Amino acid sequence: MPSVGTRLRDITRRLADAGVPSPAHDAAALMAHTFGWEISDVRTAAARDDHWPEDPLDHDLLEARVARRCAREPLQHITGKAPFRTLELQVGAGVFVPRPETEIVTEVALELARAAKPARDGMVHVTDLCAGSGAIGLSIAAEMDNAHVALVEASDEANVYLRLNARMLPASVRSRVRPILGDARGCLHHFEGCAQVVVTNPPYIPSNAVPRDVEVREYDPPEALYGLGDDGLAVPRAIIDEAARLLDVGGWLVMEHGELQGEALRAHAARSEFWGDIHTRQDLTGRDRMLVARRVGV
Repeated sequence: MPSVGTRLRDITRRLADAGVPSPAHDAAALMAHTFGWEISDVRTAAARDDHWPEDPLDHDLLEARVARRCAREPLQHITGKAPFRTLELQVGAGVFVPRPETEIVTEVALELARAAKPARDGMVHVTDLCAGSGAIGLSIAAEMDNAHVALVEASDEANVYLRLNARMLPASVRSRVRPILGDARGCLHHFEGCAQVVVTNPPYIPSNAVPRDVEVREYDPPEALYGLGDDGLAVPRAIIDEAARLLDVGGWLVMEHGELQGEALRAHAARSEFWGDIHTRQDLTGRDRMLVARRVGV
């Protein structure tokens, strides 16, 4: 039976040959998931060249999972988990897998929510549109004690994961979370009051574009990717217009977008009398990542 280190190196090589972008991490993650270890445990055992666990059923299960990853099924679908900020989200077929760059969008929304004047009930009301698994909105609720978060998602399949992830929160956080099955482009009827922050990671890929990564192209739901129209911005533009109705005067919109879409979205917001302080913010790599705009009075 090969040692842990030998097996880890073999799986890493196979994943690299299959074009997996992060073969060393994914190999360790698959081994850890199969044997109930932490990734650090795998790396420590590999460094010590420990003997491999003896249960042959575990080896068969690991081999099946490695084959799935070699076929470019997302690691998060295989493990059923996606880490995001302080949370570990449940994900699978039918829901968009949250990306690390969206953590920066969440941080900006949190910054604006913490600076907002609370509503009459003492809460800061945040609305997460196109919520998917709930990554953004649930993170805000978990990290901000006086945030009440509504999460709007149109997909039945994604709503399964959204509600599952909401139920996994502590009761004190779960009581401040409200999942809603609805279209982000026309959801005003779901609300009785205005929000202080609206945050969204909408679909924004142009209809004629083909995602580069197999994991995105083959496994992420199309409705979470394609923003409609030649430039992919039909859905984001509609959400900007709807956010103007959802926000209180002085409230903020934070919208993730592709790195070449900032100018077009700023221009759309600027054509409306409802938006001021319109600007684009960057992610950690310096790429344009999000539209930020303040709801102004008219």
